[in-house]
Amino acid sequence: MEVLYFQGPSSLVNTKCSKKSVRPPTLPSLLPKPFLQLNDRSVSGWSLRKTRSVCYSSSLSTIYKGPVSEKQGWDLGRFIKTLYFFNGPPSPAKFFEFIIEKLSGPGPELAKPEKRMDPTGIVLVAGATGGVGRRVVDILRKKGQPVRILVRNEEKARKMLGLDIDMIVGDITKESTLLPEYFKGIRKIINATSVIVGPKEGDTPDRAKYSQGIKFFEPEIKGDLPEMVEYVGMRNLLNAVKGSVGVRNGKVLFGIEDGMFKELPWGALDDVVMGGVSESMLLMDPTSGEDGGPAGLFKGNVSTANNGGFTSIRTKNFPVAEDLSAYDGVELRLRGDGRRYKLIVRTSRDWDTVGYTISFDTIGGKWQSIRLPFASLRPIFRARTVFDAPPFDPSSVVSLQLMFSKFEYDGKLNPTFVEGAFQLPISCIRAYLKEPIIPRFVHVGSAGVTRPERPGLDLTRQPPAVRLNKELGFILTYKLKGEDLIRESGIPYTIVRPCALTEEPAGADLIFDQGDNITGKISREEVARICVAALDSPYACDKTFEVKSVVPFSEPFKIDPENPPPEKDYDVYFKELKEGITGKEFLEKSPVPV
Repeated sequence: MEVLYFQGPSSLVNTKCSKKSVRPPTLPSLLPKPFLQLNDRSVSGWSLRKTRSVCYSSSLSTIYKGPVSEKQGWDLGRFIKTLYFFNGPPSPAKFFEFIIEKLSGPGPELAKPEKRMDPTGIVLVAGATGGVGRRVVDILRKKGQPVRILVRNEEKARKMLGLDIDMIVGDITKESTLLPEYFKGIRKIINATSVIVGPKEGDTPDRAKYSQGIKFFEPEIKGDLPEMVEYVGMRNLLNAVKGSVGVRNGKVLFGIEDGMFKELPWGALDDVVMGGVSESMLLMDPTSGEDGGPAGLFKGNVSTANNGGFTSIRTKNFPVAEDLSAYDGVELRLRGDGRRYKLIVRTSRDWDTVGYTISFDTIGGKWQSIRLPFASLRPIFRARTVFDAPPFDPSSVVSLQLMFSKFEYDGKLNPTFVEGAFQLPISCIRAYLKEPIIPRFVHVGSAGVTRPERPGLDLTRQPPAVRLNKELGFILTYKLKGEDLIRESGIPYTIVRPCALTEEPAGADLIFDQGDNITGKISREEVARICVAALDSPYACDKTFEVKSVVPFSEPFKIDPENPPPEKDYDVYFKELKEGITGKEFLEKSPVPV
């Protein structure tokens, strides 16, 4: 039977475990003798898929004795190892300052308002020079929303939208032009890119024929084929923005992801750094997690001897900072013990620096998910609030720390603190999106995408794009495949499928429908307004729908500029929509593939 004891990296990826028993060293120290090693071998990890071939102990008896508060000898060797594990010791000047501060005691603090992080993000508009895209840009600007556009033609974009527009020049059909760093700071996307369809006989410079809709001309594809724009281009765009906008299930930092346990390089950081004798470790056990799965056990023995009173585990600085700016906080999945702990998040690679901190309470003997919002993190340095610290920057997270301590901050004490042994199983640490989740990716598609191969459909009553799907490079087929990529991406989305687009003003009464059955017309201005409204509506999240005006094709829609129609509350429409209805239901009942 085996138990893995870690004081260092807790990697669990692709390492074969020895069949020999691994037991705690019988030394005066409570931790394994070889710092960051397992029986004098470096610890790597193992695949969850291989756990059946190795036998592990399901009982983890504590190796600690009762509380110890009397004066004890300080372990200088462990102190030095701790410092050098975490990128070396602080500078002599800082260390001397720390000693003087400890001897002199804390000075008075003046109450000042704490700075909070700026949650503002940028909306990316892809296809910003198109009929819907340029209107989306105008609406967002009027709302005061920071906007960045993705276009292929810089000269055209600046002429249309202004010289000062924030711009990415790229082509969604060419992955090499969509570097992830171009999308930093972007939180939401409205995608109005589309394959270009035009009259075979040509068009006017302002595309007057195209603006009438393909009902009025013989169409052909201009430029890149639908497969490249609607499918390959969609895949490239989603890959480029996924890290910036976030996914519904969050970003796993520690725990199971895609069937493997994602590692973090944990090490002990206890009160030995200030002369104390408390000790802790991270022990990885494959069966002590929820439902018999793996978990990391933050366990140790905390003592107030030598003026100590805290234990913690902290990660080494990440080689590349984690960008968590798409998310709203950190969620811990753990089995509580009734004590209060701290999470400390650092954005500086310095060893002795401000840690953005939040305390959390646990429930004894119960698995629970604890959400800790970034907005609630306090800048703490040596148990004091740093009121003039910069706001927490979630785009530059370089290390995490979990602590059990006698001390809170600013002179307060932990009301749940008791000396002695403790154990906190942790199965997952991840960044999360707060509820209610709102769309991060709004896509302008097209009505009719499921109809070209639908059995029993009277094509003579369908729009030209449905009848000419094959002749137009299977345009609707690839639009549907692009939609599926969005739905499979994990990004919270809204897919808007307008019927035939017109240059008429917005304001007509609307019909929202699902299942891909309606035909009709709708103004580009109205579609742009719907897209912008969807960005802020939880009712639009993960919905696919068609939309048209109640005005028939035979009647032009006009408004009185002196008496315009009232602005719509699009939530009235979004609330009636259901998840999972796309129109593909008809195709899945048919043997005809799309």
